[in-house]
Amino acid sequence: MSSRPLPFRFRPFAQFVLTLAFAVALGAAPAAAQYVGQVSNADKNAPELRAVAVLEWVGDKEHPTRSRIVPITVFDGQQLQDAAIYLARPQPLALDHEVEYQLKEDGKNTGLFVVYGAADENGSWVGYGKLEPMPKPKPPKPLTAHDWKDDDVASDQPVLHRKHGSDSGSGSSGSGNPSEAPDPDRPTLHKSPDSGNDSGSDSGSNSGSQSAPDPDRPTLHKSPDSGDTSTASSSSAGDDPDRPKLTKKQTSDEEPSVSSVDTTDPNRPKLKRGQVSYGGGDLTAAPPALKGLPPEMHQEVAVSDPRNTPEHPWDYSWANPDDQQKYKAQLEDMARTALGLNPPPAPAPAKKTAAKTSTHKTSKVATPPPPEPAPLQDEQFRVFELAYGSGATMVLSAHTAGTGADEKFVTLVAQPDLYGNVVVLLKNATDGAHLDDTPRMHLIDAVDAMADNRGELLFELRGATGRQFALYRVLRGQITRLFVSSDADTSEANN
Repeated sequence: MSSRPLPFRFRPFAQFVLTLAFAVALGAAPAAAQYVGQVSNADKNAPELRAVAVLEWVGDKEHPTRSRIVPITVFDGQQLQDAAIYLARPQPLALDHEVEYQLKEDGKNTGLFVVYGAADENGSWVGYGKLEPMPKPKPPKPLTAHDWKDDDVASDQPVLHRKHGSDSGSGSSGSGNPSEAPDPDRPTLHKSPDSGNDSGSDSGSNSGSQSAPDPDRPTLHKSPDSGDTSTASSSSAGDDPDRPKLTKKQTSDEEPSVSSVDTTDPNRPKLKRGQVSYGGGDLTAAPPALKGLPPEMHQEVAVSDPRNTPEHPWDYSWANPDDQQKYKAQLEDMARTALGLNPPPAPAPAKKTAAKTSTHKTSKVATPPPPEPAPLQDEQFRVFELAYGSGATMVLSAHTAGTGADEKFVTLVAQPDLYGNVVVLLKNATDGAHLDDTPRMHLIDAVDAMADNRGELLFELRGATGRQFALYRVLRGQITRLFVSSDADTSEANN
């Protein structure tokens, strides 16, 4: 008995299933063959590195007698790294040759510092270089007749212009005045040199255009890596593609380039005897190296970022100028209490019973005036607006006279509340005999360490034999320490 075929209604479904399975089998083989290795997940929108350092100098800032730069942090887009050890080989990335830092005071740019050398001092890396002024802005472009053209009269339609002077007969046949200068802001159509034309004048212009290429026509240049290696730069071939870079100083074409012989990084300086020149930066012209922690030393925040971010001033503007003096007086009274400068309250005078006589009147006892408040040594009071639209953040620091345990230090970070009172967020009190246990906090400035338009408070934590730098963030009425650097030994520097 012969087998009966499947009903007609089942044939299309079976054929579809077989066709789909065959197509999936054929598509899987090319897909597997196209995989050549590890898939690259490089993000083109990954943030650039942002380094924060502290410039220290002695003397006039315009012409310092000694200076150095201390690396603090490097933000890699995810977290804050210790700039003193980040990608060190042997000096850290933040002190690479010709790394350029912008000096900032209260968020405003005040100058530049270019690193030309680095050294390890007592186990901590510091950089040396030159202070330079901020570059002057470019002058505005002079106005032309086109800038004064009435927008209501000008048409929104584009106008096609023949290149001026490219054809001898174009002036008579053109729709505009041949003597009028071409508009630089409007697109121009250029005739192709290979296009044919029956007129003799046009053919002559074509032959001329072939001999003299159009300077406005874009030109495709062959990549040095595509096959012709004779024009490839020897210095670029030795670059390390995996090493990130900070902002480099913009050098002119006349400056000599750094030799890349026997090195894998052309931007790193070479050790030579005698006078050393670093690609146009001469350390002999830079101020001498600053050693130790002299009392007349000045400090300022420095930021290196390849992006051109606008200035962000951190100073707070009071709605009522009298509020600043009121809150400052409250903080000063808290500081004197922490330093032990406020005298104890005097006991209440005993009440005297006056004799009841009709002939003598009781005399009132004069109350002595309150004593003058004790002075605060090296008082520093700053008020910041650490984010746009945020409230005031006040920082007051001072110390007393004396030495050892008699010299006391205090630092207060506070904010005003809705009732006009001062709320202390952080209090640091110590004395000269316990600096290694509780270092004194010295405010340097506010700085945007993570490029998020929010400022952090940068403090120097100085002890008797070492010092560190710490970043604090003030947010929603609380203060949090975001970062603290490695401990730098200053025992030998202070001796």
